[in-house]
Amino acid sequence: MARNPIQFQAGLSLPAFLEQYGTEAQCRAALYRHRWPKGFVCPDCGNTTGCRLSRGLYQCHHCHHQTSLTAGTIFHGTHLPLTTWFLAIYLLTQRKSGISALQLSRELGVTYNTAWKLKHKLLQVMLERNQSERLGGRIEIDDAYLGGERPGKRGRGAEHKFPFVAAVQTDEAGHPRRVQLRRVSGFTLAEVRRYARAAIVPGSRVVSDGLVCFRAFASLDYPHERIITGSGRASTQIPAFNWVNTVLGNVKNAITGTYHAIRGHHAPRYLAEFEYRFNRRYDLKAMLPRFLTVAARTPPMPYRLLKLAEPYA
Repeated sequence: MARNPIQFQAGLSLPAFLEQYGTEAQCRAALYRHRWPKGFVCPDCGNTTGCRLSRGLYQCHHCHHQTSLTAGTIFHGTHLPLTTWFLAIYLLTQRKSGISALQLSRELGVTYNTAWKLKHKLLQVMLERNQSERLGGRIEIDDAYLGGERPGKRGRGAEHKFPFVAAVQTDEAGHPRRVQLRRVSGFTLAEVRRYARAAIVPGSRVVSDGLVCFRAFASLDYPHERIITGSGRASTQIPAFNWVNTVLGNVKNAITGTYHAIRGHHAPRYLAEFEYRFNRRYDLKAMLPRFLTVAARTPPMPYRLLKLAEPYA
């Protein structure tokens, strides 16, 4: 059987990463290129001429505003070396199933709390980048839940379960191209309409099961195919939902195996992590520099806001 070229691509090896980003000077130079690809731009007045001061700050020639390389980015106010940040980005983008904050703390040599804050700031970059992306064409869609088993009500509406929409865009050959994993407040017509307007290109062909809330697509003039699947194992074997079921299985296995448990108000970030890596799996070597470009444009996320994460993003 022929090997899948995407699955077996070389990726960015650890020696290659260290060769490119192994020193603080290399990381600063890389971040400068991604933040100001055409040269310094004053964040205060937009002037394009300035100088680097001995303290490492950059001063605008027009308004004399001084700024650091990391100010106003996701790296804002950090006390960690950029080499630590870059290694964390490498570990998050090159591992298929992600990495827990505990394991990240061990590999970076930092405390758990530091690793948790660093990881969630990087996941915030992924989350904000994903929000501007929409699916189009043929889309398989399904309802899903995160959360461990607890006593009490089971199934839809159970406590400690966090609902989210899983959607997979497929090409003409039936192969998965991109996914969306978006937390929702519940599976109601109003909530699915909100999701559809924000995440699905008008005119896309949506394939769903018979859940009532998915009728919202028809009301918004999306070509909509409803397939009554029933319940049990047989419902997961229907060809029309092959890829969305495969993605859901991978997501849940990754979360269970890597994190064991997650808090509901942080669920959008964990889902964004899987979505971000899946949609950029075609070129693993480019994932880190592409991430740096977005990170340099993502506003600061202080700890108090990390803890108050948006439950539905």
